[in-house]
Amino acid sequence: MDKKIAVLGTGAIGSSVGADLTRAGYDAWMIDQWPAHIETIKAHGIRITMPDEELHVPVRALHLCEVCSLDQPFDIVLLTAKSYDSRWMTEFIKPYLKPDGVLVSLQNSLNDEWIAPIIGHTRDVGCVVELSAEIFEPGIVQRNTTRKGTWFGLGELHGRVTPRVKELADLLSHVGKTSVTTNIWGAKWTKLIANVMLQAPIGILGVYEWEATEIPLLFELCIRLGREATRVGSALGYVIEAIYGLSAEEFMGSEDEVLKKNLMTLIAHIGKKARNSVLQDHLKGRYSEVDYLNGLIVAKGKEARIPTPLNEGVTLLTKEIQHGRLRPGRANLPLLENLMTGH
Repeated sequence: MDKKIAVLGTGAIGSSVGADLTRAGYDAWMIDQWPAHIETIKAHGIRITMPDEELHVPVRALHLCEVCSLDQPFDIVLLTAKSYDSRWMTEFIKPYLKPDGVLVSLQNSLNDEWIAPIIGHTRDVGCVVELSAEIFEPGIVQRNTTRKGTWFGLGELHGRVTPRVKELADLLSHVGKTSVTTNIWGAKWTKLIANVMLQAPIGILGVYEWEATEIPLLFELCIRLGREATRVGSALGYVIEAIYGLSAEEFMGSEDEVLKKNLMTLIAHIGKKARNSVLQDHLKGRYSEVDYLNGLIVAKGKEARIPTPLNEGVTLLTKEIQHGRLRPGRANLPLLENLMTGH
């Protein structure tokens, strides 16, 4: 593929993707708003520590303010920023995306809902991502999932299988396993369910995701959060899709069986050293994506007239952490119990 690629928003996920694409020989440019990170990887390359491998890859990197100096637009933009940065980053990169170029959102949530109106539905391809990584120092990434444990599900928003979506799947096969779906909206909702089960509660308690299976109250809360999200999605017409590279048969069963399969598969793939993105944000003192995960379920629930009290509760508790009125920790277990009992 002789195409120019932008990886826009090169935190832990974007750095992992950009490093693998660069190592595979692609013309990939890493663009970010964190000055120290861009300066570091310009000078020293990106260092990625994986469970089975360590990489040190020289990369092309740009500050946001340097993008205007490029003399050729991008064929492909891989947007790997936080969900709350999607709109302005899409507007920012729009002039630098070829008229027949494509933007792929490698993000949580349903970002295509607000990305497609900006660049046009024909230039937006949907993607579901399973890749766990962390970054706390400029230029140094801890990637928790190996390439075998990383997965991308790609699909056109209109549901048809096209040559370009196959080409994108081939591109991302250098980063992890890939598959193409005709139900990208259902796949994204299914991943959203996994995220609402784990991201906010884990962030509130300050524990690892695997501990969700060891703390009975937490596990029950995760399943009940997932039930709310499943029922909202069903009311809005989303059809559950097998993700993580699993077959449709592996994703079958009762509502709770599917929820447990969704949760347990994700936990198994990311391993025992992974801290989820919401907890990382709490540790960094920055805004998390919970408003675009559990908060989105609350908003969609109102649209569908489905009550979502637990998702609303964990969203509000997350805001308490973001405002500095609460600290992540196991001491918050009683607060989660109160949500479940309605006290």
